[in-house]
Amino acid sequence: MARAARLLAALAALLAAAATGDARPSKIAVVGAGIGGSAVAHFLQQHFGPRVQIDVFEKATVGGRLATISVNKQHYESGAASFHSLSLHMQQFVKQLGLRHRREVGGRSAIFNGENFVLEETDWYLLNLFRLWWHYGISFLRLQMWVEEVMEKFMRIYKYQAHGYAFSGVEELLYSLGESAFINMTQRSVAESLLQVGVTQRFIDDVVSAVLRASYGQSAAMPAFAGAMSLAGAQGSLWSVEGGNKLVCSGLLKVTKANVIYATVTSVSLQHTEGKPLYHVEYENEAGTGSDYYDIVVIATPLHLDNSSTITFEGFDPPIDVVQGSFQPTVVSLVHGYLNSSYFGFPDPKLFPFASILTTDFPSFFSALDNICPVNVSASFRRKQPQEAAVWRVQSPQPLFRSQLKTLFRSYYSVQTAEWQAHPLHGSHTTLPRFALHDQLFHLNALEWAASSVEVTAVAAKNVALLAYNRWYQDLDKIDQKDLMHKVKTEL
Repeated sequence: MARAARLLAALAALLAAAATGDARPSKIAVVGAGIGGSAVAHFLQQHFGPRVQIDVFEKATVGGRLATISVNKQHYESGAASFHSLSLHMQQFVKQLGLRHRREVGGRSAIFNGENFVLEETDWYLLNLFRLWWHYGISFLRLQMWVEEVMEKFMRIYKYQAHGYAFSGVEELLYSLGESAFINMTQRSVAESLLQVGVTQRFIDDVVSAVLRASYGQSAAMPAFAGAMSLAGAQGSLWSVEGGNKLVCSGLLKVTKANVIYATVTSVSLQHTEGKPLYHVEYENEAGTGSDYYDIVVIATPLHLDNSSTITFEGFDPPIDVVQGSFQPTVVSLVHGYLNSSYFGFPDPKLFPFASILTTDFPSFFSALDNICPVNVSASFRRKQPQEAAVWRVQSPQPLFRSQLKTLFRSYYSVQTAEWQAHPLHGSHTTLPRFALHDQLFHLNALEWAASSVEVTAVAAKNVALLAYNRWYQDLDKIDQKDLMHKVKTEL
């Protein structure tokens, strides 16, 4: 009876909207309150207006893969730690929410191969360039040119979105930005693409692989498009949010006045009605089970077969095709202790000069090691000296054994871990998925099968909001258009 009553209420709202000429949706459901879910809720309200009710379902905590861990009464990033200066959506969120960039505390980096450092950063920019040239010739310049060409084309998406254009599938989006070259980059490896433009195998093995291991936990065999986006993030200036990156998610939900429901969505079923479809969303939490009807549903969480909480879709013809692929597990361990600098060739810890260590394929048990700062950095804060106890962030493919911790640290006070299904195992999904699963049912995370980062997720959120808006009002000229660069120039 309760379900029938809710259905009648939803139908009545649709009829009332039609009678008054107010054709906007009455209720929208967003599944997931990470950066994708919070951003799409914000963008949907921007387009449809504040009168639309937006329910955001979250099974754990707001922020998703933006999260912190408390160590010794200070909070540290345990998820995505920083953003590139060209992350325009994230920059706009921070500005709109009145948040601030965290003060950066400088530190030198190096790449370790299990026996010695193959590349060491100095405090002098020209000396760093000379060392790169001495070891690898002009490979680093060729890499930079390759990445900049990809990024220049990718940045077109912001102009397209500013003009209201959206794409129903990942392939359509990528083609609009880089035509067949971008599509091909999802099917060939980073190594193959870089070798073709004259980057040496040694540079790929030493430097490129280390960056990809630190960002994606994957190798240069991963697809070139995802690799290029990752390598772009390793260049230029990086920034993070004072107080924690997750404040962006909670801030967006607050300004949107979204109704956050802490529950696990178990199913989405299609309710056949005349005109626009209705979607019945069922969920469960500690209080029991519940359900409601929505005009638009956005899935802002991964939908893959090895996800134990996969949502079922019922009543759709043809059936909803769930993405088939695997995710790369990443374990972040925050270790409060004394670094074993002898393992890295420095018997005297006072002489150890690095705050960040990337690794090549060896040692295999960890991919990156960073002396990190808390999310609140005061004006008087200084980075701990290498002989002092500090908080180190260790990224690894599996939880670290005690023996491995003893390899990296002389001693430690505490170890706290966060295990993430951080990124898709790029290349494990053979076809590019679609954002539109049904008329007004969307999968925001489809884009992460091409490339995975916080800003790429924000781009996907804007695309889905525009796609929902254009479909709702049947503005089909704004969906999957070809030759958009020419169209946008003529509109200007």
